[in-house]
Amino acid sequence: MAQLTDYLAAERTFLAWIRTGLALMGFGFVVARFGLFLQQIVTVEGALSTASTGLSLWFGTALIGAGVIVNLFSIWNHLRLVRDLKKGNAESQGSLAQAIATAVFLAIVGIAMAVYLLSVRSSAGLHL
Repeated sequence: MAQLTDYLAAERTFLAWIRTGLALMGFGFVVARFGLFLQQIVTVEGALSTASTGLSLWFGTALIGAGVIVNLFSIWNHLRLVRDLKKGNAESQGSLAQAIATAVFLAIVGIAMAVYLLSVRSSAGLHL
């Protein structure tokens, strides 16, 4: 039979995943708006060619989508875990796959954003 500490641990894990999803969505919004910041830098520097900012919108949207997916999977995992605890199933199924998938996705987006920022910097002739 599950004890109160098991339910509280499940709730802490759930809330941590919700915070992760919200952070992804907030970071996605910032990244999506970063393109406007790049346009302003190019305008202030007086560069002749305007840097493309369309990719920051896609990166930001992908991060927001990832945040939504993380939150939905968190709800599903939490409900499943609480149901298993009520049945007396004490096996730890954890959310390792969700954590690994989130980390891999963020690594891929981070690398892509770094490449994008380097290409925008070189194409705009910015020396920051």
